Amino acid sequence: KWDWDTWELAESDPKVLYVPVPMIWIVPCKKTELREFPSYECPLYKVSTRKGVLSTTGHSTNFVMPIQLASSRPEAHWVKRGVAMLTSLDS
Repeated sequence: KWDWDTWELAESDPKVLYVPVPMIWIVPCKKTELREFPSYECPLYKVSTRKGVLSTTGHSTNFVMPIQLASSRPEAHWVKRGVAMLTSLDS
């Protein structure tokens, strides 16, 4: 979940699997102009199954892009918990 007080990724509440994320403004820029900050590179998927056909880029066709989220915890912490973003929930 998103912690609005600290403006970073936070532990989810018990027994809550899905929470909405804040609106994200994606601004294109050169890689050399990216701002460095403690973060988690969160994968964004189309649906929760997280599977699809492996494309020539090495990513699943279900994978959209990584989203950099502010976090004071190491990336391994969120990877171990399987944290990911979804464009929509399965119906």
